[in-house]
Amino acid sequence: MIVTNQKKIIAVDGMGGDYAPKAVFNGLARFCCCSDLHFIIFGNKEILEKHMSLLPKDLSYEIRHTDVIVTPDMEVISALRTGKKSSMGMAIQAVQSKEANAVVSSGNTGLYMALSKIILGTIEGIERPAIASVIPTKNTNTVCIDLGANAESDVKNLVDFAIMGEALARSVFNKENIKLALLNIGSEDSKGSRLIKKTSEILKKLFDNYVGFVEGDYIFKANVDVIVTDGFTGNVSLKTIEGTANYIVSELKNAFSCSLFAKIGALLASSALIQLKKKIDPRLYNGAILVGLNGVVVKSHGGSDDIGFSNAVKFTINILKNNIFDRIREQLEKSKLHYILSDYCEGKLQ
Repeated sequence: MIVTNQKKIIAVDGMGGDYAPKAVFNGLARFCCCSDLHFIIFGNKEILEKHMSLLPKDLSYEIRHTDVIVTPDMEVISALRTGKKSSMGMAIQAVQSKEANAVVSSGNTGLYMALSKIILGTIEGIERPAIASVIPTKNTNTVCIDLGANAESDVKNLVDFAIMGEALARSVFNKENIKLALLNIGSEDSKGSRLIKKTSEILKKLFDNYVGFVEGDYIFKANVDVIVTDGFTGNVSLKTIEGTANYIVSELKNAFSCSLFAKIGALLASSALIQLKKKIDPRLYNGAILVGLNGVVVKSHGGSDDIGFSNAVKFTINILKNNIFDRIREQLEKSKLHYILSDYCEGKLQ
């Protein structure tokens, strides 16, 4: 089966994630009325078939068998030896062969990135793909990149992330004047490592709307469209945001259930509390795209439940419907990337 314009086909890693395959199947069940979607679920057929009753009859799907399963505790190098035959690897290969439009997995991030890079390859000029996602902020949304694909990054990597992040933001937000910032320990030009300072100097020359450094608390102020960082810092920031959101929800539940008056107060404020939960629930914003690859590769959080996984699929569908991947590639071709590469070859970015 080759992908068509009429039906979007999504390859799914049925075995990836802490709560797979149950969370995967329950998440996919939410798309029972989508006649324009078809899912290819990869994994151990014997295990997956035990959960088939969770899927509605009108859901368009098929199961592809593999005995190979990648576990979270496996080393990336050793997992790569058999990774292509795993549920994750086979799902990625479905995109490479154009049998599927996109792939979604909640599996090991490092292996997912490594396999995707090997199987799909990177867009010309991009050395390292990066994980990017849209973070909800006070008044609008912000693209954050990198969120964990690269624990260590050099100047060129960070500049690449900025270019990819701007291209993604132009596509997602459908606007031209994208404001870009670099995450740092302070907003002053004198603060930060030599790596950050050098990157900032280059970004000032490349982007008219580069606003400079921003601190972690600036993420939610929504005054910029793209925040660039290395994968280590980005992942720590993301996990901190998610943990804080879950903590607030948990403490609110405890506070409003500790007494009769508190329960009455919760009842009176129920509408506002529901809105608050929707705003800060990380499951509702699950889904990140691995930008820089020759294909649509979406990462779902490893601890996703069915709600989180379904939102990662929704994120994927939005990318496909709005043709965001092709728009990113077009934007990259129009960007000043070739100037960056020539400068880098001459040693100006070291």
